[in-house]
Formats: sequence, C-alpha cells, structure tokens
Amino acid sequence: MKKVVDMPYLILVFLWVLFYSSHTWLASLNIKRKIKGWMRRRYIWYRLLYTIFSTLFIFGILIFSNSFDRTELLVKTPTTTYIGYMLASFGTIIIVRSFKAFSKKKFVGLEPHDDLDVQEEFINSGIHSYVRHPIYSGTVLIFLGFFLFDPTLCSAVHVFMLFLYLPFGIYFEEKKLIDIYGEKYIQYRKQVSSLIPLKKKKVF
Repeated sequence: MKKVVDMPYLILVFLWVLFYSSHTWLASLNIKRKIKGWMRRRYIWYRLLYTIFSTLFIFGILIFSNSFDRTELLVKTPTTTYIGYMLASFGTIIIVRSFKAFSKKKFVGLEPHDDLDVQEEFINSGIHSYVRHPIYSGTVLIFLGFFLFDPTLCSAVHVFMLFLYLPFGIYFEEKKLIDIYGEKYIQYRKQVSSLIPLKKKKVF
C-alpha cells in the first residue's frame, strides 16, 4: 500500500528532474549549435519552440500534481496565507523588473532571432546589479509563497526540487555566460551575489 501511495510522488520527482535537465540541456551552447546545424535558417524560431516546450512541460507537471490526494504538512492559517501571497507577489515583482533589462519578445521567442550569431547585450544594471539571477530569485519566492498558501506534501516537493536544481542550473548557466562574455562576466560574478543581495551594490 505504501508503494502505491508513494508512486505519484516518485513520478512527480522524476518529472521535475526531467524538466530541469531538459531545461538546462536545451539551453547549452553546444546543443544549440547542433540544433542550429539541423534547423539552419529556421533556427531563428528555436527560442519560441523552447519556450512553448518548457511552458507546456511545467503546466503538465502542475496539472498532474493537482490530481494528488492532499497531504497537509502545516496548518493553514490566515497568517501563512498572507505571507504566502506576499512572498509570491514580491517574487513576481522581481521577475517583472528583471525583464525590463532586455527584450521580452526576444526572451520568449516572439521576435525571431539567432542568439548564436548576435551576442546579447551584457546586462549588469538595475536589479541585475543586486543579484545575478533575479528570475531564479523571484521563482524561489513564488514557490515558497505557494507552499505557504497551500502547505501540502506536493507543494513541498515543488520547492525541494527547485532548491535541488538551482546549484546545477546556476553552474551551467554561468558556464555558458562565461563562454559568451568572458572576463567581463567573471568580474561581475565576483561583485554581485547570485540569488540574495548579500554583497554591497557596485556601480558598473
């Protein structure tokens, strides 16, 4: 019986591993170069296809997890609900502010472009002068807020898998950024914190 009860959560963990692995793998420069060789001129639509795939995947995970029996880990109170809303709202604000630094259409792929041919502008101003990965920072707050709003075992798995992925995701993303921007990014990494603005803000 225990194995039957645990199976949906094992599947959920597997789906998150698959999502995060594919998310990082499909964003790597080597894989993108190989895909460009296959897609040729159509590669300008790769970012849009990547966005659609990632969006459908993550929504599929959330829909699947919504079918689970509820296993409460905390007693839900007005206070935890309020804190959850606040964290999620603050996380959303951080993500929205981070998008001000670059083209939203390019980011999601609505503006076709070849990101291997044209180097994107190096961004170290605005919210990026406080943390290197504000989108990750905002996502963490949203996931934590959702857990406080709905403190179930399923929500805890979402948060746990995100925290498990972040060190790997940041490592491979920064490896790619160093390949692109070189010493400029290395110096930026020394001066600005990854997720939490612990270091003193620098003026670049």
